[in-house]
Amino acid sequence: MTKVEAPTLEEAYKKASLALECSISELQCEVVQHPTKGILGFLKKNAIIVATCKSSKVKEKPNETAPQEKIKHLPSTEESVADEIIATVKEEVSPKEAIVETKLKKDAIVDGFFETDSDISEDAEEPVVYDELALMIENELKELLSHSCFQIDVVEVDVRDNTALIFIDGDDAALLIGKEGYRYNALSYMLFNWLHTKYELFIKLEIAEFLTTQQEMIKSYIQPVIETVEKTGRAKTRFLDGILVQIALEQLRERFPDKYVAVKTSRDGKKFVVINEFNTKING
Repeated sequence: MTKVEAPTLEEAYKKASLALECSISELQCEVVQHPTKGILGFLKKNAIIVATCKSSKVKEKPNETAPQEKIKHLPSTEESVADEIIATVKEEVSPKEAIVETKLKKDAIVDGFFETDSDISEDAEEPVVYDELALMIENELKELLSHSCFQIDVVEVDVRDNTALIFIDGDDAALLIGKEGYRYNALSYMLFNWLHTKYELFIKLEIAEFLTTQQEMIKSYIQPVIETVEKTGRAKTRFLDGILVQIALEQLRERFPDKYVAVKTSRDGKKFVVINEFNTKING
C-alpha cells in the first residue's frame, strides 16, 4: 500500500502504478483528497490517493488492519479535516436548522451578506465543532495574507449562527482597506464567495475599525430618509457604493420590518435602496 500526492488524479494513478510496479487497471485506490484550484492560485489542493495492488492482497498479514479501515483512519490534510467538520455539522443539524439554512441561501449576496441566523432559538446549543472550523478558517486566511505585500499581524475568526466574524488589523490595515474602501469591498466578496461556497457561511469583515465607522456614517445619513418614510410611507437613498449599500439595506430593514426594503440598480449600474409599502392591492 502506498500514499501518493499529485496535482491531478490521473498523475496520482500513474505515480501509484510506478511505485507498486503494476498496471493502473490492477490498482485499488481510495481518494483521500480531490484536487482543487484554490482561490486566485492560493490554497490550492493536490490530489491524494492511497493505492494497493490487487494482486498483492494475499501477501498481507492476517492480523493487519484491512485496507479500507486503514484508509478510513489515515491522517488527513487541513483541507480534508475542514470537510469532515462541515459533514459533522450537517449530520447534527436539526430539521428547524435545516429550514433556516435553506432560507438563508436565497438571494445570498444582497439579502444575507451581513445577516446572521436569528431564526435559531437563542438557547439552542451551538455545535462545539464551530470552534474548530473558526480555527481552520483563521489559519487558511493567515496563509493567504502571508503571500500579500501588506503588514498584517492580527487575524481573528469566530463562527456563530452560520456567519464567520473576521477581524483583521496591522500596520498596513489602511492600505488593505484602500481608497474609499475599494480593496475592502474586493476582499469582502472574495472571502464571501470562498466561505459561502466551501463552508456555507456568511461573513462580517472588520478591518481595523472600518466597518464600524461605515455603519455609524450610514446611520447618520439615513436619518432624513427614515423621516421621509415616516411622513410619506416611501423613500429612497442616494446612490451608494460597495459596502455602503449593504449596510444601508441592513439598517433600513431593521428599522422598517413591515415595509418593502430592497436594493435597486439604475440604468447605468449604480445601486440604491428603496423603501415602500408591500403591494397589497386585491384584484377585482
